[in-house]
Amino acid sequence: MAKPILLSVDDDSDVLRAIERDLRSQYGDKYRVIGSESPEKALDLLKDLKVRNHSVALLLADQRMPRMNGVEFLQEGMRIFPDAKRALLTAYADTSAAIGAINEANINYFFLKPWDPPNEHLYPQVDDMLDDWRASYRPEFEGIRVLGTRWSPRCYEMRDFLARNHVPYQWIDVELSGDPETKRLLEVLGPEAANLPVVLFPDGTKLLESLPAGVAQKVGLRTHAETDFYDLAIIGGGPAGLAAAVYGASEGMKTVLMEREAPGGQAGMSSRIENYLGFPIGLSGTDLARRAVVQARRFGVEIISPQEAVSVRTEGSYRIVKLADGSEISCHALLVATGVQWRRLEAPGVDSLQGAGVYYGGGTSEALSCKGEIIYVVGGANSAGQAAMNFAKHAEKVVLLVRGDGLAATMSQYLIDQVQRTPNIQIWTHACVAAVHGSARLEEISVLCSDTNEVERVPASSMFIFIGALPRTDWLAGLIERDDRGFILTGPDLIRNGHKPKGWPLDRDPTMLETNVPGVFAVGDVRHGSVKRVASGVGEGSVAVQFIHQYLSKV
Repeated sequence: MAKPILLSVDDDSDVLRAIERDLRSQYGDKYRVIGSESPEKALDLLKDLKVRNHSVALLLADQRMPRMNGVEFLQEGMRIFPDAKRALLTAYADTSAAIGAINEANINYFFLKPWDPPNEHLYPQVDDMLDDWRASYRPEFEGIRVLGTRWSPRCYEMRDFLARNHVPYQWIDVELSGDPETKRLLEVLGPEAANLPVVLFPDGTKLLESLPAGVAQKVGLRTHAETDFYDLAIIGGGPAGLAAAVYGASEGMKTVLMEREAPGGQAGMSSRIENYLGFPIGLSGTDLARRAVVQARRFGVEIISPQEAVSVRTEGSYRIVKLADGSEISCHALLVATGVQWRRLEAPGVDSLQGAGVYYGGGTSEALSCKGEIIYVVGGANSAGQAAMNFAKHAEKVVLLVRGDGLAATMSQYLIDQVQRTPNIQIWTHACVAAVHGSARLEEISVLCSDTNEVERVPASSMFIFIGALPRTDWLAGLIERDDRGFILTGPDLIRNGHKPKGWPLDRDPTMLETNVPGVFAVGDVRHGSVKRVASGVGEGSVAVQFIHQYLSKV
């Protein structure tokens, strides 16, 4: 934890060094002592400390300084750090001015020069001020701070990115103008505060109109590969991809995993998974992803995120992946584990309000913001049920909009029981979203009841969509065979009338999880015929490594 700061200002360098020496000697173990010969530079320093979120315990300034006297400096400093104690350092001739400053300018104390011995004329008074300051001191948050507005899609993207990548951060909503600390921070930032989202780092770095890729580099996430060749390259960091990475690396393969958003995939966005083997009280998708990432890195897996694969080609025994930044990675074996994306809701107004009250997926970073509100969850499968349970902890009411006549056909029974026992969750069956309304943010939803064909328009601040999922595999077109919905065909599904897939060069048939290109495998939700469960994805990812070993032994 950073030490609180004692800042002294005096244009006389000899006096400044002396006061720094005495303060550091007595308080250096608990406080950081800083000196400045210029009140103007000292104010710039205070502004920088405010941006860094440091604490200032004491401002000590000489009264007689050119351009700005001590009282004027302390009054300006008080606007930036109002809780800091303030003291003047004066000559005997300035005593009356110092007393006036105490009465009129909220100065806490004044010291006469010289203050020798400090044990009598400096430390007792400073001790009193610091004891008083510490009585109400609360350590500032030491980490990344994000300034933005709740209804900005770009700000939501940043919050979601940091949360899913397990990067601790503090969210500061600049529209909540009642917070005095937020006001002071915005004043210090000045015009820069308009470039939202603004991301502030503990070292003083400011990223304006920030994008996840820029923040990823700053916080140390790896966005580029260390080398250009690997035994095994995995595209997709959900449970299936992470499992393959753990098993592949643990068995000696040089392994890289590339993830477009954040490790964990859709499972990582689940607020609670209660039927995963070995966790009798359940665990969150975030916890599962975090544990898997730690495990993979322990075995030496290189994880690149955020990074997107845009195409694949083959050159002899090499499979070459081109990434969105233009770089390429080659490998002997390639595993596609990109999972699925939420299906788009086709209703007027949805696209224009995405990220501004309309969200796809779990919205774990939004749950606390929904306190006291009415939340709508669209969908009737497990993901929708888990989200409803999570939001019900904070929202006044959660409404599940279900197209069918109930939940039994699409949701696990344990989750149905939980939803039905939760008093502030309502289930509207035979209901679908006909339109959403709002200018800068979601304000209302039009709900169509299929039984009566009537539309009811209801007020709403947030709507979360879970209406099935489709793979995103267009980037594999022309190389990898897929079904009519885009799911990747593997193993027996490639054999038609006893014939191997067109262009298959080997004597053997494709193995169970292998595509129509030897050495390219697919696992998890992106694969045709897969079971859409976390445990199934983990199983496929681990089993695929055995087939990859067999393939590599003959390359």
